[in-house]
Amino acid sequence: MHSTSPTQPRSLLTRATLLFRLRDWQDSASWEEFYRLYNKLIYGLARRSGLAHGEAEEVTQDVFKRVAETITGFESSPNRGSFRGWLMNLTRWRIADKFRSRPVEGQQPDKKFQDNTTDLIDAMERLPDPRTAYDTVWETEWRSNLLAAALARIARHVPAKHFQAFDLYARQQWPVLRVARELGVNPASVYLISHRLTKRLKAEVARLEAQLG
Repeated sequence: MHSTSPTQPRSLLTRATLLFRLRDWQDSASWEEFYRLYNKLIYGLARRSGLAHGEAEEVTQDVFKRVAETITGFESSPNRGSFRGWLMNLTRWRIADKFRSRPVEGQQPDKKFQDNTTDLIDAMERLPDPRTAYDTVWETEWRSNLLAAALARIARHVPAKHFQAFDLYARQQWPVLRVARELGVNPASVYLISHRLTKRLKAEVARLEAQLG
C-alpha cells in the first residue's frame, strides 16, 4: 500500500486537495467552492485591466471553462509551479484575447488568437504595463479574496453574535465598551472572542493559502 513519505512537505499534500477533487466534474460542491474562491479574483483583474463589465464576465467564464477542460492534466508540483501562478497566466491570456477581439478604427474584430508566442506578445502590449501591473493587482486581489473566503467560512461556523463582536471590535475598530453595549455582552467577552477568532482567522487564511497556492 502506498504511504506518504514523512519528509514530503505537508503543504503540497494540503494544497492539492481541492484541485484533485475538481478532476471529478460531478463534484458540484467542490466546483462551487472553487468558483466562490476565484470568481471575484479573475473578474477583478479583468476589470482593472480596462475591460468593460460584460467583457470581464466573458473572460471569467472563459477561464473557468479552460480550467474545467485542463484540470485533469495539471499536476500540483514544484516543477509545474503553483496553481495560482498558472491561473494568473491563463487569466492574462484571456484578457489579452478580449482586447484583440475589439474592433479597431471601424474594422472588423481580429480573429481570436491562439495563445502562440507572437499573438500573445502582440496582445499583451495593448495592456497597461503588463509585466508589473498584473503581478501587483493579482497579489492584491488574491489576498483580499483569501481573507474574504476565510471570514465567510468562520462566519458559517461560529455563533452570529460572536462573529459580530469580532467584526465590530477587531475589523471595524469599535471601542470595546461600545461593542459590549451594542451586543449586550461584557467587555471581557469581547476581548476573549476577538482573541480566539483572530487566531482562527489566521489559521484559516494559512489553510486556504496552502490548499490553493
